[in-house]
Amino acid sequence: MSKKRKWDDDYVRYWFTCTTEVDGTQRPQCVLCNSVFSNADLRPSKLSDHFNRQHGGVAGHDLNSLKHMPTPSDQSETLKAFGVASHEDTLLQASYQFAYLCAKEKNPHTVAEKLVKPCALEIAQIVLGPDAQKKLQQVPLSDDVIHSRIDEMSQDILQQVLEDIKASPLKVGIQLAETTDMDDCSQLMAFVRYIKEREIVEEFLFCEPLQLSMKGIDVFNLFRDFFLKHKIALDVCGSVCTDGASSMLGENSEFVAYVKKEIPHIVVTHCLLNPHALVIKTLPTKLRDALFTVVRVINFIKGRAPNHRLFQAFFEEIGIEYSVLLFHTEMRWLSRGQILTHIFEMYEEINQFLHHKSSNLVDGFENKEFKIHLAYLADLFKHLNELSASMQRTGMNTVSAREKLSAFVRKFPFWQKRIEKRNFTNFPFLEEIIVSDNEGIFIAAEITLHLQQLSNFFHGYFSIGDLNEASKWILDPFLFNIDFVDDSYLMKNDLAELRASGQILMEFETMKLEDFWCAQFTAFPNLAKTALEILMPFATTYLCELGFSSLLHFKTKSRSCFNLSDDIRVAISKKVPRFSDIIEQKLQLQQKSL
Repeated sequence: MSKKRKWDDDYVRYWFTCTTEVDGTQRPQCVLCNSVFSNADLRPSKLSDHFNRQHGGVAGHDLNSLKHMPTPSDQSETLKAFGVASHEDTLLQASYQFAYLCAKEKNPHTVAEKLVKPCALEIAQIVLGPDAQKKLQQVPLSDDVIHSRIDEMSQDILQQVLEDIKASPLKVGIQLAETTDMDDCSQLMAFVRYIKEREIVEEFLFCEPLQLSMKGIDVFNLFRDFFLKHKIALDVCGSVCTDGASSMLGENSEFVAYVKKEIPHIVVTHCLLNPHALVIKTLPTKLRDALFTVVRVINFIKGRAPNHRLFQAFFEEIGIEYSVLLFHTEMRWLSRGQILTHIFEMYEEINQFLHHKSSNLVDGFENKEFKIHLAYLADLFKHLNELSASMQRTGMNTVSAREKLSAFVRKFPFWQKRIEKRNFTNFPFLEEIIVSDNEGIFIAAEITLHLQQLSNFFHGYFSIGDLNEASKWILDPFLFNIDFVDDSYLMKNDLAELRASGQILMEFETMKLEDFWCAQFTAFPNLAKTALEILMPFATTYLCELGFSSLLHFKTKSRSCFNLSDDIRVAISKKVPRFSDIIEQKLQLQQKSL
């Protein structure tokens, strides 16, 4: 049996470190190219030969000075002294980086060992040679490994968010919504808004299943238990924005009642992105029947595979752009508007197709009155889509959102006056098909009545209205008339001092409103706090809706029995895992287990 050579700290001068096998055999590894040699090569002549031939002595480095550098024999400590990652570190880092990309792209965990790694090995063999292939082969990418990596990264991201929440100088805002996935499992998703380093940050908080029932008390328990689990007081929440059924997440729901009982000061807002549902409630009978006729036509075409195939073939034959109709859905804001627009623009072709299929829907569909009602609905829902789209962005606050809603409702009187004069300029589809005064008279009366009802419902449901005059300094402290502020108002002096600063005026003109007030926390803490308490609450559940779209990628027929909370956090969070900390903790655990 050949004699086993021993590692000597002096070998560090050749830019080598030591790796130890399970049986205790020591092998030299080059820290410059990560090449690992046999125990027989653990001698100065071999190490020096590799160093000089492969790395040319590394010009510019004084090798003699390396002898006097403190170099512990422990591998990780030796490499840290040189600022070079060990072989194990690089393998772990590659594994974590791939798992991160896998989660970001919402791919199955098995894609690594079934597709990516085999492809990478083949490419390495062809382009770089067998040595590179051997190195890649050591990167752990099994299904279980990827799952474990994603779980660890998710916990690190969550820890970062929780630390930010605890450090936020103001109470945080919560956005909460519920949906049902393909397994009929109800998923509750939450996002959080808080202040960090002079800016408002929006982050994913959790996505958890509602196990049994979906009552308001169940939602509240899940919401409360999340904060208790992570040892954060529930009163850290200053506002919550909800969307969904009135019995569960509505503004007057059981959930809201429990939240207000636990946190009396909390501000509860309802998502402002669902005016479509409100419009349906206010539709007169004839307009409602027209909408239901559209739904039945779509179900007739899309709900039956042969009809759908014939419909596509028919449109291809006559060269029409739209060959696929969107399904009507209740819970997505833009669906009705897109459907009605498509149906109106393809009206003649769809009518021909219904005749071809001898459908009993033909009589109602080709009725002139139906077409007029369809045109009005298509125009109205197009306006609603434009309103919703203007609020579909991150950073939307309740003040800006309600200003947009208020501006939309203020258009109704102008529209009504024009319609009374048979001027349908604001409804281009309707204007396109009105050809006689009689047609204009009967639809004008219906539209006028509907717009009036809609205006009343908007004011009551969304509490439309501007800030009171004394609080409008929040929107523009420089143009605001300070005389509107009562002399007894304690912050009036601060407001006057802020208005006198030219530098602060420059900041106001170049920064977003929320960021501007965050920047004033040091100089004018009371003004900043008052302003941000109004700007902090979420106005919509837009982020949750985006999260539900991501949910469709994770919950599929092939991935239905799968806990997605960690994957979806890594996928949609703006936080980046602290890879160096995760890897260091991993290596420490491995060393302790030895």
